[in-house]
Amino acid sequence: MASSFEVEGNKNGIENENEDEECPVKQVELTVPKTDDPTLPILTFRMWVLGIVSCVLLSFVNQFFWYRTQPLSITSISAQIAVVPIGHFMARTLPTRVFFKDTRFEFSLNRGPFNIKEHVLITIFANSGAGTVYATHILSAVKLMYKRKLDFLPALLLMLTTQVLGFGWAGLFRKFLVEPGEMWWPSNLVQVSLFSALHEKNKRTKGATTRTQFFLLVLISGMAYYVFPGYLFSMLTSFSWICWLAPKNILVQQLGSGLKGLGIAAFGFDWSTISSYLGSPLASPWFATANIAVGFVLVMYVMTPIAYWSNAYEAKTFPIFSSRLFMGNGSLYDISTIVDSNFHLDRNAYSKNGPVHLSTFFAMTYGLGFAALSATVVHVLLFHGREIWMQSKRAFGNSKKIDLHTRLMRRYESVPMWWFHIILVGNIALIIFICEYYNESLQLPWWGVLLACAISIFFTLPIGIIAATTNQAPGLNIITEYIIGYMYPERPVANMCFKVYGYISMTQALTFLQDFKLGHYMKIPPRTMFMAQVVGTMISVFIYTITAWWLMGTIPDLCDTTKLPPESPWTCPMDNVFYDASVIWGLLGPRRIFGDLGEYANVNLFFLGGAIAPFLVWVAHKSFPGQKWIPLIHMPILLGATAMMPPATAINFTSWIIVGFLSGYIAYRYKQEWWKRYNYVLSGGLDAGTAFMTILLFLTLGNNNITLKWWGNDVEGCPLASCPTAKGILVKGCPVL
Repeated sequence: MASSFEVEGNKNGIENENEDEECPVKQVELTVPKTDDPTLPILTFRMWVLGIVSCVLLSFVNQFFWYRTQPLSITSISAQIAVVPIGHFMARTLPTRVFFKDTRFEFSLNRGPFNIKEHVLITIFANSGAGTVYATHILSAVKLMYKRKLDFLPALLLMLTTQVLGFGWAGLFRKFLVEPGEMWWPSNLVQVSLFSALHEKNKRTKGATTRTQFFLLVLISGMAYYVFPGYLFSMLTSFSWICWLAPKNILVQQLGSGLKGLGIAAFGFDWSTISSYLGSPLASPWFATANIAVGFVLVMYVMTPIAYWSNAYEAKTFPIFSSRLFMGNGSLYDISTIVDSNFHLDRNAYSKNGPVHLSTFFAMTYGLGFAALSATVVHVLLFHGREIWMQSKRAFGNSKKIDLHTRLMRRYESVPMWWFHIILVGNIALIIFICEYYNESLQLPWWGVLLACAISIFFTLPIGIIAATTNQAPGLNIITEYIIGYMYPERPVANMCFKVYGYISMTQALTFLQDFKLGHYMKIPPRTMFMAQVVGTMISVFIYTITAWWLMGTIPDLCDTTKLPPESPWTCPMDNVFYDASVIWGLLGPRRIFGDLGEYANVNLFFLGGAIAPFLVWVAHKSFPGQKWIPLIHMPILLGATAMMPPATAINFTSWIIVGFLSGYIAYRYKQEWWKRYNYVLSGGLDAGTAFMTILLFLTLGNNNITLKWWGNDVEGCPLASCPTAKGILVKGCPVL
């Protein structure tokens, strides 16, 4: 940077101790610059243009991929890298004339070189579109699966309020989750190091490849390669070669299938398969990857085989891996037959049809969700209770011990709390209004809105601490639908709305806090950060909603797996899981599944197991303090490792873990210079290349129904993997045993 504000090492004649100038987290100390240049222009014409365009493009692309079998998630890293040459080009070519000079309205299209701070703000805009809106699940479930009417206006308001509600929690917990140096948000270091690399002034070594050149090479190569798994040879999506050894053997296909079974020796040669559910493995720290790997192995290769082949809950009557809902004879349950005209449960029809059954794996994943939630609370109390207490005293007291980066940020005006309060109160009032006014469509009463907010605010701090220190965040989706399912049963849309408001407001709060921390590291004025987050969120919600509405009206039989051909990429796995959950928790209610009226009551014991697990690790850590590996056992992450299964499948995890190991352990340990220079650029290039080619293939071929039929496009060739193995069960396409 042209000039910098250096941290003063001497003040009032008293020499600072080294500890006062060092960050409490070593990774932050090595990665985040300790300088600031407050003179750099931030709210430039370039920033607004590139920021808004990045937000719009990422919102469209991520919503476009939402409904696909392998829903690729494009992160803001792609935009972060792609805008650099464009920003420099605009700095060189735009006119530098100043309009309204020496007035408060002074304006110029070009305020000097493209700088790192405006680059950060562009990335904050892109972050708003780097995902999707969870409330889209409600739209899909109501319109496509329950096949009920839902107008555009309540859908838009539902989407908007779910995204904005988290701003309130973010404001309340800034002092706990942003200002302390111990709350370091690991994934932010990816972007901080990338910002530093992209704005480095060092000349290129002769014969070496610059990061920009490397990104373009990966982008073009990724686009060219994706033609194969995306169109010419889709079996690369899940290369389950073990199935070929016994094409008529159910057991072999259950073991080998990466999409419908345990995925032993299966691998996906497709970046969308690798990164679709867990994000880019190249951006995951090895510590987190290892915990997820252990959790996956325990669940998929220990618990699942034991539960299935011991026939727990009649497991052999159903597929070994499925999120669908079944009748007692193994056939799929026709949910439309038990929904009355008022969109409630038809008790007489349900009594006649019989109870809903889950695959044992699906029931077990709910149990693991229970365990992860209780483990989160206990883990935070045991391992972070002291820090929370000390930070609480600092937040409400007058402690002079301030983190280095917090001290640098004191020169900028903070965001007043009343800004957050206005957004919070106004948003809650709007939610109550739309839930009452559109009660026939949304079903959620006013007290349900307040209860959802109370659950969200209670869990934001403990889950935020885990996210800020481990890069993993257990969700509240299961506990929210569990609570409202007991209190307000037989209303599926009310259950979905309650879950979204109770779960996503917390998730959005963590996203905003993470962005605040990124701005904290890069010394962006807080009010400018706040503005970018609000504007970016509003824009992205409109793009998400319009894109979803367009796809629902454009793609025939979208999400309907009973009508779509087997090779169709529009199977909406996440939406189908969400829909099935609305049936379990909303239409039927947890009492009929996990309570005294259901057969899965023992699954509630996972709550107790999850609470005990972190306590055992804490005791082991205190008993053997010299063993540094014991505190690395992070039970909330380990138990919640498979939280995305289903809809994620074994192939997503095995591929992700292998690539994460090669990047986070092998490359980082033995090729560290290459890793530092190219690892994150490789991730961004693969994201962007795969996304661009997927959209191009859809617009040119898929939209015109131009398909290529041959054995290489038979997805994975494991048709028997989803067959039951109980004697006498008749399922179409499966042999009767």
